[in-house]
Amino acid sequence: MYDEILFPTDGSEASKRTFPHAVSQAEAFDARVHVLYVVDTTYAGVGAGGSKNVNSLRAEGEEVIDEFERRLRDEDLDVVTRIEDGDPHTKITTYANDETDMIVMGTRGRSGIEKYLLGSVTEKVVRTADVPVFTVRTPE
Repeated sequence: MYDEILFPTDGSEASKRTFPHAVSQAEAFDARVHVLYVVDTTYAGVGAGGSKNVNSLRAEGEEVIDEFERRLRDEDLDVVTRIEDGDPHTKITTYANDETDMIVMGTRGRSGIEKYLLGSVTEKVVRTADVPVFTVRTPE
């Protein structure tokens, strides 16, 4: 039923706790897992005046992607990896709609005051994705 499963990750503890569910779904459907890391270039702390730059966030993303790719290959699963720059929920939704049949993601990731002002990435993905979204409730 699902051949391509998207596992978007930000490297947070919540996404690490969601990972076994992505593996379980991939095994159940003999599906390939797409691991997507989005460098959030909309975050106020990124850029010329911010405390982080896109290159350091991309390097962090490479480490996260490499870890999950290795773990998926250890489970004998097919894996595709990608790093995108931009707004996380938009990139996740666009990638999912174009490339996959299902999304597996946690209900919590890295957050702060922006979550309360703008809403969570997961909430936006659930509302806008054309494919089913399997959400995993993770502790605060």
